[in-house]
Amino acid sequence: MRQLPLALSLLLLSSCEGLFDDIYDAPLEEEAAGKEQLYIDASSWTEWHYIDFEAIADSLQSNSLYNPSNAVVTYAIPTEAIEGDGKSGIYTYWYDVFGAGIANHEFRSFMPTQKQEEPAAWSIAIHRNNVRTNGGSVHETSYTSMNDLPASSEAFKDAVFVEDVWNEKDVWTVQDRMLQGLIGNQGIHINPTLSAWLKVHIPPVPPVFTLNSHVFILRLKNGTYAALQLKNYQNAAGKKCFLTINYKYPY
Repeated sequence: MRQLPLALSLLLLSSCEGLFDDIYDAPLEEEAAGKEQLYIDASSWTEWHYIDFEAIADSLQSNSLYNPSNAVVTYAIPTEAIEGDGKSGIYTYWYDVFGAGIANHEFRSFMPTQKQEEPAAWSIAIHRNNVRTNGGSVHETSYTSMNDLPASSEAFKDAVFVEDVWNEKDVWTVQDRMLQGLIGNQGIHINPTLSAWLKVHIPPVPPVFTLNSHVFILRLKNGTYAALQLKNYQNAAGKKCFLTINYKYPY
């Protein structure tokens, strides 16, 4: 295994300007979301944030002043070792951060945990730049404005929708050996299409974030549709993974 040079290790350990500060800086402040917008502090490595579009629509129907951002429900990622189902758990990988980049990685170990807790009803869940659906599927459109969308989701009935897939390399969760290039990831299904609305690139160090401004169409498991667009991934202080999401539901 490649080791981080000692001098650089000491520098990172003694400085608040560490390797992944742009990834896990603590939040400083929030911004107010507008109409048909959600604002989510998704900066934590250890939490999933759940959104139920049906519940939000019901709340807005009874109260037009309801703030959709208040509907976000947060659950911690399990990181305690237990005898689980043999699949749920923390998958530790080594990433070649200071060499070829995170595309070069090797599996190191698996620690079983309990299954991810979640609400009784939800549409999508967000962990930093990762998104998963609750039995739904996603289509990426060519539109870059919600205002330009066709009047009805019927326009996308023949489009290709992508379901969630198993992933054990991208939901970065455990940081304690990060300076050795070792990161513990939660094994879980995520949606590769919707997760592509925000990408993290390493190299360089610190990482570079790329926002995909296309509108995505979410087909929920009940057959209804939502339109989603990531408008911004930073707060007013420039901290990453503070997400402002334009949405339309039902669409």
